[in-house]
Amino acid sequence: MTPVGTEPELADRILGGWLGRISGNMLGKPVEQGDLWTRDRIERYLRQAAALPLTDYLPEPADDTDGLKLRPEWRSCVRGRIHGSCRDDDVDYAILGLDLLETHGFGFSTEQVGDLWLLRLPYLQTFTAERAAYRNLANGLKPPVTATYDNPYQEWIGALIRADIYGWTSPGAPHRAASLARRDAVLSHSGNGVYGAMWAAALIAAAFTAPTVRSAIDTALTVIPASSRLARTVRRVVSLHETRMPWENTLTTVAEETAGLGWIHTIPNAAVLTAGLLYGDGDFTRTITLTVRGGLDTDSNGATAGSVAGVLTGADAIPAQWKDPLEDTVRSAVFGFDGVRISELADRTLRLAEAVGPVARVVPGPPAGDTTS
Repeated sequence: MTPVGTEPELADRILGGWLGRISGNMLGKPVEQGDLWTRDRIERYLRQAAALPLTDYLPEPADDTDGLKLRPEWRSCVRGRIHGSCRDDDVDYAILGLDLLETHGFGFSTEQVGDLWLLRLPYLQTFTAERAAYRNLANGLKPPVTATYDNPYQEWIGALIRADIYGWTSPGAPHRAASLARRDAVLSHSGNGVYGAMWAAALIAAAFTAPTVRSAIDTALTVIPASSRLARTVRRVVSLHETRMPWENTLTTVAEETAGLGWIHTIPNAAVLTAGLLYGDGDFTRTITLTVRGGLDTDSNGATAGSVAGVLTGADAIPAQWKDPLEDTVRSAVFGFDGVRISELADRTLRLAEAVGPVARVVPGPPAGDTTS
């Protein structure tokens, strides 16, 4: 992989990130219920539909029983039925982050993130930590109390799924991306929840210039405390991959070591995501399909894996079966953005990335009050 140089190359990488996020999200959306759709159950579903190896969106269910257990939106998210993207919070937050940077610039405050949520995002389209923070905002609380008051989801995956825009607009500058993501994340998260956002943003930023996906993962680890459980878990997956342990055994090992954290917690999902990236080894299709087959928060993990892989490969190299059904169209709950073109979102992101110019490579410190647990 060559470093980003010309504007057309940067534009292709950024569009690849958007297409990867949206297609990866769509791939995982029908089975987004990690306590029900376990890795074994997803594999069984795919075998019954004669869809292994998986190289396209999920097939329709082979029997009615499975169909009743899929997400209600599955009929718009399976192969042959997709006409533009389904609405989903994993894409809404990328759009909201773009609007944030266009409205307030890169010097935005955490309070401005909250103000934009109240203005642009419907309350019932928020979940877990975001809904708790939204409620706290509506009740007049200010950050960082919005993240800590009556919020049992502070280390769940919500902040991580909001981080892509900071990576896309900081190509080759992972520490800057992590700093921006941290400022957003502390509205609703703490501890490993914030570190997850910083790590994901840095991972995407590093993917623009990293020679390999492993290099991008190693670089992303430098922006979070080495003693944090997130860093230790990511390093654990890397070490298992280095031993040439099969993908399935790696996931089984790490699942045992992270048992009890729940299927929406940042830590086990980061493990599934890291495994998908490493065993996918830069191949777009293999990366997103392995990640979704890993289970847990399938649409969120598929989206982030797709974003990283799309930046690594660029939009032109993403196979047509992933891009064409999207019809360059996004459904969104973010006020004013429903039906927007994916290409327009990418163009607007490119303008932000180009406006930044040279950036300082400063390692952000851990969020105030956070621990490294």
